Amino acid sequence: MPDVREELDKRLADVGDFIRSQREVARMSVRRLAEVAEISNPYLSQIERGLRKPSAEILQQIAKALQISAETLYERAGFMSPDASARGVREAIAADPVLTQEQQQALLNVYESFVGHTRK
Repeated sequence: MPDVREELDKRLADVGDFIRSQREVARMSVRRLAEVAEISNPYLSQIERGLRKPSAEILQQIAKALQISAETLYERAGFMSPDASARGVREAIAADPVLTQEQQQALLNVYESFVGHTRK
């Protein structure tokens, strides 16, 4: 049974690997991402290597710089459960006053089809 420290180390490595992969997809250097996210280059490098635990605020800055969802990084870092994120998506769709009921249902169906495939 993994202990708390092992779980934290795994999450740090996971979020770091994910940030690195997203940075590479965006074709950004560590230096450029650090500049855009307004954090230091060494700090970003430590996050990517799983040596430092970033705060939610830092994750938000990185997500904004990479143009990805901050919630995705929060989940990977352990700040938010995947279920909370899914609930947020469903609630946002249901609360959107511009969408008709049919459009809301269609979006929910598409979302559920993607989530169902990735969680299996």
